[in-house]
Order: sequence, then structure tokens, then C-alpha cells
Amino acid sequence: MPMDEDAVAAIYRDHGAALRRFARGAVGSDEQAEDIVQEAIVRVWRQAPEATAGLRAYLYRTVRNLIVDQHRQRSRRPRTVPAQGTDGFDVAVDAERIDELLDRVVMEEALMRLTREHREVLVAVHYRRLSVQEAARELGVPAGTVKSRCFYALKALRSALDELGVER
Repeated sequence: MPMDEDAVAAIYRDHGAALRRFARGAVGSDEQAEDIVQEAIVRVWRQAPEATAGLRAYLYRTVRNLIVDQHRQRSRRPRTVPAQGTDGFDVAVDAERIDELLDRVVMEEALMRLTREHREVLVAVHYRRLSVQEAARELGVPAGTVKSRCFYALKALRSALDELGVER
């Protein structure tokens, strides 16, 4: 099947920056992250399911798989003596760390899809662990509003996570 350069360019334009941040956090190198993202986008373009609702989540899973594959390939190769001036420590990229990073990136993406008010109340109550009263004082709204916003914010967050292809 011939490559549709416009489709690949659109995927790269829409998702490339976020995928590069994710990959760079896992591999520590801009060049390696760029290579991984380019390979992931081409793979996804060739193999993605027809439904595009979960495209970003599919892209992240593909990038994660490429990172894990690269790590496995490197770990099978004989180690070389580090160049002079390095400390000799090998940065281990393990699947658990990558999964944690992916979860964080996906959660940040989902939170950014919420309204500012919903995001603020979720961060205050669920991440910073403020009581409803403390959050109400800090946000300058009544306690009942905090409770109501929490309820609707969690519904909106579940919806955003569903859109990103997160399975419950």
C-alpha cells in the first residue's frame, strides 16, 4: 500500500510533540525519541484500526512498545566500556517505568480536556488531598460547589479517558 504522505504528516502534526516528550522521558535522547516517534507513526498509519477515536492511545502504546523493544535489543548486546568522562551507569528503561510514564502522560492529556474549573477542583481534592472545605476556601466557592464540580469533573474525566482508549 503506498504511503499517504498527507495522512502521515497530519498524524505527526497532531500527535508528534506529545509523543516526543513521552519517548524522550523514557529514553533520555532527543534523537532516539524522534526516531521512535517517526517509526511509531509509520507503523500506526500502516496497522491502525479503522476507528480513530483512540488514535492517540494507540500511538502511545506503539511508542511504548518500540521503547521496550529497543531496550531489550540493547540489553542483549555486549556492554562496552563507557567513554571517558561518563560515570558508567546504564540508564535502565524497564516496562514498569514506561507504563508509569505513559499513565502520567495519558492522565495529563485527559485532565487538559476538562474545563479549568473541573481540573482545579480535581487537582485540589484528589491530588493535593485538600478537604472539601479547604478546597472551597482556596477556590473561593461554596463547599457544595466543590462537591458538585468533583462529581461532574470525575464524569468528564472518565469520558476523556474513554476517548483516549484507556481501558477500565
